[in-house]
Amino acid sequence: MTKYEMLYILDASLTDEAKEGIIKKIEDLVNSNGKVEKTDRWGNKKLQYPINYKSEGYYVLTTFEAEPTLVVELKRIVGITDGIIRRLITKI
Repeated sequence: MTKYEMLYILDASLTDEAKEGIIKKIEDLVNSNGKVEKTDRWGNKKLQYPINYKSEGYYVLTTFEAEPTLVVELKRIVGITDGIIRRLITKI
């Protein structure tokens, strides 16, 4: 298995329960075929430039081990999940 980091930005206007629900959904997806090492919640930060007319986002960094096929599926699911503004997955 390969180590990855995924940094994603949630809509800052979401409720805390909605944010935690999205984070749990992603962790469950990774744990189904890999292993989450840690999830860091960086909190609300100002975006460098507006994205979808929003100037703030809730940043989350997840470190995990998985097969490359899971990363493809993770990109697809994160791309269609409401509330996620941007994501970046990198191999460590």
